[in-house]
Amino acid sequence: MRRGPGGVKDEPKASATAAVARGGCGAYLRRMARSLPFTKMHGLGNDFVVIDAREETLDLSPEAIQRLADRRRGVGFDQLVAIAPSEIADARLLFFNADGSEAGACGNGTRCVSRLLMMEGDRDELRLETKGGLLRARRRRDGLVTVEMGVPRTDWRDIPLAVACDTLEVPLDHAGLPRPTATSMGNPHATVFGDDLAARDGERLGAELERHPIFPERANIGFAMRIGPSTIRLKVFERGAGLTPACGTGACAAMVAARRRGLVGEVASLILDGGPLEIAWDGKGPVSMTGPVAVVFEGRIAAELLEGRTP
Repeated sequence: MRRGPGGVKDEPKASATAAVARGGCGAYLRRMARSLPFTKMHGLGNDFVVIDAREETLDLSPEAIQRLADRRRGVGFDQLVAIAPSEIADARLLFFNADGSEAGACGNGTRCVSRLLMMEGDRDELRLETKGGLLRARRRRDGLVTVEMGVPRTDWRDIPLAVACDTLEVPLDHAGLPRPTATSMGNPHATVFGDDLAARDGERLGAELERHPIFPERANIGFAMRIGPSTIRLKVFERGAGLTPACGTGACAAMVAARRRGLVGEVASLILDGGPLEIAWDGKGPVSMTGPVAVVFEGRIAAELLEGRTP
């Protein structure tokens, strides 16, 4: 028996079927004869189901992911993270939203998995392959995990947007909101700045803006308010998940947008509903994000739930 990502010995597993691209899950598929081991984690309340697919392939359709994400009938999570083998890094990470769609990046999920892999290998630094690019992670002496989230992209083609424009103020006029700033952190973000954050209906406005025609791949929507020279209050409506307690790439995108607008310096504290993240960006290179992570529990997902045979 080998040890899973949380350090608990896994039961022998059924042999893997041939990897077949299906339902947006890439080439990493697994059919389990009985059950699927997982680790539940969170970063500031942004919660994840982590599945280790390095030794066997993973077979989860979008419908199965939706069943797992159900907080009453499944496990419940904001995103599912699959750990897959990589030829160019310590591991490859695949991210899936609660609606079954695939995400190109997930900052808090990356920090969570980084801690698992560091614990597994007794290491303090890692390189991770994601759809959004190669990321570097390190564990600080205080136990917090820092991830370099890559260089942000701000050209309208890279977000992507449906129209050519200056992404500092995207020509999106909706419900009297200020025009947002668009940023790609491997996934599309639009950050709206204002002074009345608490008065906004983030759930409704986020859902409306996420699917605005100017975002051909939909977008994560941030509602930001500067409350000090190095502090920003932030709420994020995540594409495919809704309002979450924290969003790592959303915090990075808000930092980039704030710095481009001259609102903060090179380091700022982003205060989300789940707590603070320290975000640093020098205006040119990669954005780094630092914060806490926690293992909640480990378990096994019944085959009946995976196959849709539960009521």
